[in-house]
Amino acid sequence: MKYMKLGTKPDTFYTEEAVRSVVSDVPADLIIHVNNTKYQLHKFPLLLKCGLLQRLCSDTDDDVPDGGGGGLPVPVALHDIPGGEEAFELCAKFCYGISISISANNFVPATMAARFLRMTESVAKGNLVAKLETFFNSCILQGWKDPIAALQVAWRISGWSENRIVQPCIDAIVEKILMPPSKVTWSYTYTRPGYAKRPHQSVPKDWWTEDVSELDIEVFRSVISTVRAARLLPPPLIGEALHVYCCKHLPDPLQLGGNVAASANGDLHAQSSAAAATEETVAKQRRVLETIVTMIPGDAGAVTGRFLLRLLRVANYVAASSSTRAQLIRQAGSQLDEAKAADLLIPLPSDPQAYDVGAAEAVLEYFLAQFQRPVAPEERRRMNAAIEKVAKIFDEYLRTIALDGDFPVGKFVDLTECLPDIFRNDHDGLYYAIDTYLKEHPELSKADKKRLCRMIDCRKLSPDVRGQAISNDRMPLRTIVQLLFVEQERAMGAGGAGGSHSTVAAPDRASVNAVAMLAARKKADELPAPAVDHKSDVHRPRGDQAERARADGAAMTRSLSASTKMAAAAAAAAPRTKERTAEESRGSRLRNK
Repeated sequence: MKYMKLGTKPDTFYTEEAVRSVVSDVPADLIIHVNNTKYQLHKFPLLLKCGLLQRLCSDTDDDVPDGGGGGLPVPVALHDIPGGEEAFELCAKFCYGISISISANNFVPATMAARFLRMTESVAKGNLVAKLETFFNSCILQGWKDPIAALQVAWRISGWSENRIVQPCIDAIVEKILMPPSKVTWSYTYTRPGYAKRPHQSVPKDWWTEDVSELDIEVFRSVISTVRAARLLPPPLIGEALHVYCCKHLPDPLQLGGNVAASANGDLHAQSSAAAATEETVAKQRRVLETIVTMIPGDAGAVTGRFLLRLLRVANYVAASSSTRAQLIRQAGSQLDEAKAADLLIPLPSDPQAYDVGAAEAVLEYFLAQFQRPVAPEERRRMNAAIEKVAKIFDEYLRTIALDGDFPVGKFVDLTECLPDIFRNDHDGLYYAIDTYLKEHPELSKADKKRLCRMIDCRKLSPDVRGQAISNDRMPLRTIVQLLFVEQERAMGAGGAGGSHSTVAAPDRASVNAVAMLAARKKADELPAPAVDHKSDVHRPRGDQAERARADGAAMTRSLSASTKMAAAAAAAAPRTKERTAEESRGSRLRNK
């Protein structure tokens, strides 16, 4: 950052009894009030360079008889001077010839105060306004970080009203952003993870995004709008600038959950203060979010699906307008295949520890709605590949939701059915999600367990997952039996493919034993609890009930064995049928001869 030094004398301003004065042998004859600060100064150096003080002191002398005799200091009030006490003191020191340093950080208040005091060339040659303008044009506007700093200060003090500073700074920033990276010779801020550790020979294309993220959202929008109007930068680069700005000004609600919960444990005064600060912060974040959403380029690939879902989480947290949320749901839904399961976790504003599944459902529904409209074959292939990714993402999301011990089973079923079964090529992810729900909700009734597991298509499970499911105690008996039948079908299919004389595999003894043991266990679970037994926490069924359970298991085993034997007999009879058909065909040809 560049500096300009004016004056040569040492600083002789001091404070005594809440009054600012300057060391001098001449008594003060001018008292200036700036807000809550009182200055005892001298007319001689100040009136030579300040046109406003000349007029005010002249008016005061005209109002006092005998030209203000009596040696009383002249009082002047400058409560509305831009920049306040600090800016006025810079101008006063310049008049006394005291050394001052001007940079982009204090240039704006110094300039506005100097113009207010009319420290122009018409009052005195080499006055402060002319020197500041020269420094602005030759130093500040020629740098990179200097116009950003000056622009931020100007906006904070006066908004758009100081257009003589704001617009030139915006133009200087945009001009440098549009330059090719190969021509960037100034320093810039770039703190991407791992970037500093790698050797670089060229400037990154998004070198400017972190520095402009320091600007207020209105100034940032003006800069980005001007850059987009030039049509020299690709839309993804604009999207990256929006992403960097949001990361700086819009914290992810997923990371705020713990802080919100911790603040709730403080005292009442601290909670009320935090609530007031939070309301102000949330209002500012809502303004930033709604502005950013209007700036997202409409070009495909300008922003990522993960970024859009992050914005949707923030929109939920800050209670953004319904139109903002609807736009984010549409855009995030169209790019859902780019997301991860954690991106769909959208905390509720009222309870950061709970998730808004309705928003996730809306995003998925919009994604699925794309399949209802006609598209080109190439686009259809891309969408088919995307749905495979989305199915895995959604099943992993279900697995996370299943960890909530208070999540109702009916709501979980409805959420699972949001993704139609036709879009799931395999049910491994669905099985893991349902198994997690069963594990976290051990109090579920038998009917609810069946209702959940009925959604699993056993034929769409991989062999490893089927093996896990068969030995899973949480699975209902009906599901285990279906899995065993599928396992036997696979075994018979493999045996039949080996040749017409291959024998079909007999029922697996482990599978048969599993059915019998499982049936006995299920029957045991249905028995009423014993009256009181403090000696053991293990409940054992009575002899007759256990015998009946083993009988039911044996019946299931015989049914499974019978179905397998029938399939084996059919497979064995097939070659004999073919031979008999061939013999009859040969006899018919002989008779014809």
